[in-house]
Amino acid sequence: MPLSRRSFLRIAGTGTVILAAGAAGGAGFMATRRPDSALAPWDEAGRGYDDPRLRALSYAILAPNPHNQQPWVVDLDRPAEARLYVDLDRRLPETDPFDRQITIGLGCFLELLRQAALEEGRTVEIEPFPEGAPGARLDERPVAAIRFRAGNAKPDPLFAQVFDRRSAKDPFDMTRRPDPEQAEALIAAVETAEIETAVTTIPDEVAGLRALLWQAWEVEATTPSAWKESVDLLRIGKAEIEANPDGIDLGGVMPELLGAAGLLTREAAQDPDSTAYAETWRLYREIFDKTPAAVWQVGRDDSRTTQLAAGRAWLRLNMKATELGLGLHPVSQALQEYPEMAEPYRRLHAELRIEAPKRLQMLGRLGYGRPVPPSPRWPIEAKIRTT
Repeated sequence: MPLSRRSFLRIAGTGTVILAAGAAGGAGFMATRRPDSALAPWDEAGRGYDDPRLRALSYAILAPNPHNQQPWVVDLDRPAEARLYVDLDRRLPETDPFDRQITIGLGCFLELLRQAALEEGRTVEIEPFPEGAPGARLDERPVAAIRFRAGNAKPDPLFAQVFDRRSAKDPFDMTRRPDPEQAEALIAAVETAEIETAVTTIPDEVAGLRALLWQAWEVEATTPSAWKESVDLLRIGKAEIEANPDGIDLGGVMPELLGAAGLLTREAAQDPDSTAYAETWRLYREIFDKTPAAVWQVGRDDSRTTQLAAGRAWLRLNMKATELGLGLHPVSQALQEYPEMAEPYRRLHAELRIEAPKRLQMLGRLGYGRPVPPSPRWPIEAKIRTT
């Protein structure tokens, strides 16, 4: 039976009962909840590798990606080359039925790899889909061939943000908005032939987008198969996060103790009558309500190469926002292409005046927020294809 809402709020709001239970189990409990092994790739990037490809790849795995699935697999059999593949088991078939978002995540990986190589003066030649582009779904063929070239290339200034870049899934400060100079800097950092970037801080425009974002979130939360896809990827507490450093991590003292007490579970997260489900709605309503600005990226078409370009552009946007002291939160629900999402998808494209063959590839909340911790990662060694 789910905990009553009043009891949950008393516990989650003050921590009195739960934290007392934690103290009874040992004074050091709170200090040991950091999933150190799952966060180690952030500390170890670029270190301890003789192969320059591995040094660059150890940074690339820090790239943002849908639901933190980390869908990349790399083959290093060819000298001075890497081949990028998708792990077909890490796709999101319910909410991303055509693997568009997964492809964008792979584009983020490629851009961060390129920047990491430049730090050592190396350039990389990236050939998308060297054995042909896939159709409706990604397949076993390589996503990209990456050829490393030694030289004296100049570093990319955005790489300085590699360890601070985050996806800021939090409420933003509604008393502060990005200014026009910041918006221009964001656009200048990411503009490409394939991708157009736009930013709005106009209150009426942002309010309209907030309403659409919330409608789309409600659709996903009330579509059982789509919601379950996210719930199945929850990692509750340190032990689960370290065992599977991917998915949606719920770490820290409170989730750990609520999980141990049986109050925060996957079953509760899927039960519309549970407090966990209701609290999720309340949290996300606050997140969307506290959105002072929005940014979006439009592809010239919806080809696989444009999707990769969208990922590279989004990574650059994220790093430039970090440089400017801004938080960026990718919001994907209204961009998804399963049947229940058709109306929000149509309305969003109409609101932003996007007509085929152009396609909205990325959409995000933008603003000032609190510091966000890094997300867990699998080490690069877990992502190298072995024969």
